Amino acid sequence: MNDPLRILVVSDYKNTHSVRPEAEIFMGLLKMGHEITVMTYPDAEYAQRFKDAGAKIVPYHPETKYDKKARRWIRDTIIKERIQIVHFYNSRASVNGLRAIRGLNVKVCLYRGFTGNIHWYDPTLYFKYMHPKVNRIVCNSPGVEQEFLKQPFIDKTRTRSIHKGHDTSWYEDTTPTDRKEFSLSESTLVLVNVANNRPMKGIPYLMQAMNLLPADLDLKLIIVGRDMETEENVDILNRGNNRDKVIFTGFRDDALNIVRMSDVFVLSSIRGESITKSVIEAMSLARGVIITDIPGNRQLAIHEESGLVVQMKNPTELTEAIKRLYYDRELLKRLQAGAKAHIQNHLNVKNTVVAYDKMYRELAEERS
Repeated sequence: MNDPLRILVVSDYKNTHSVRPEAEIFMGLLKMGHEITVMTYPDAEYAQRFKDAGAKIVPYHPETKYDKKARRWIRDTIIKERIQIVHFYNSRASVNGLRAIRGLNVKVCLYRGFTGNIHWYDPTLYFKYMHPKVNRIVCNSPGVEQEFLKQPFIDKTRTRSIHKGHDTSWYEDTTPTDRKEFSLSESTLVLVNVANNRPMKGIPYLMQAMNLLPADLDLKLIIVGRDMETEENVDILNRGNNRDKVIFTGFRDDALNIVRMSDVFVLSSIRGESITKSVIEAMSLARGVIITDIPGNRQLAIHEESGLVVQMKNPTELTEAIKRLYYDRELLKRLQAGAKAHIQNHLNVKNTVVAYDKMYRELAEERS
């Protein structure tokens, strides 16, 4: 039997729902017998769960990228717990942590969860991912890893593509929102998009796609998220005949319930994302998905098996995919079942835990 490793993870575990895929990796490693120390906010929702599972909790998280107190906490913890591997999950943890470990014999992992904005000439990169003390960069998808591999001066042996897996059982108790809340009939095809308003989400292209749909189709698109009913999005809709088919809800803390009520999740993103969490949740709920072919979406769904994949920035392809699922409900049912199966077979948290265990063990055996 392999000896357990002593691992320190520094991350923000405040919100149970949003951090669950990451936190459950370390819960799984605890079950494997590893000694896990978690440094996070003292009021983090997951802190007690970690403690109950046998982890040691360090009740602090860096407040800024230049937090002297955080550096002391990290350094003292590494020495006290005889840490072999430390994993920093965000910029504040990484910048402070890499300064804290000076002179210490410890292996360092960083995490990267989105594509874009990785350039060898960016000086801030050398305080994180291209710092000489970094041993592994864990990328949440092959698309993210490829961004690093394109850089001329980075050590190509550092990168590992390991997604944050999910467990479909996490979502079994999600109850669907009553369709009556949105005046929807049972026969209405309900599309949904859950996001906050950022250019990378490509919502204007989705609005253009809605305009291209025949006006007589019995369908609705529900947009859930902050600041989505922008002047630009509304102006695009007002140029067509389907303004009444789009519902902007604003932020909702029951977004998953709305997704469970829907038939299809539509992701129109044009850049920057990696194995989009909201789509994985929809697939775990056995919803059909239409996604764009941005690099971060590779592995997320297999075209015509677990979803439909369309070209980014192409409203016409989005429209055709929506129409295809509207007219072919048997295909929709097959894709819904295929979506859930894809998460269970390929994007599940058990596989992620095994991959992390393998990476950490390989790292522990490497010479400094």
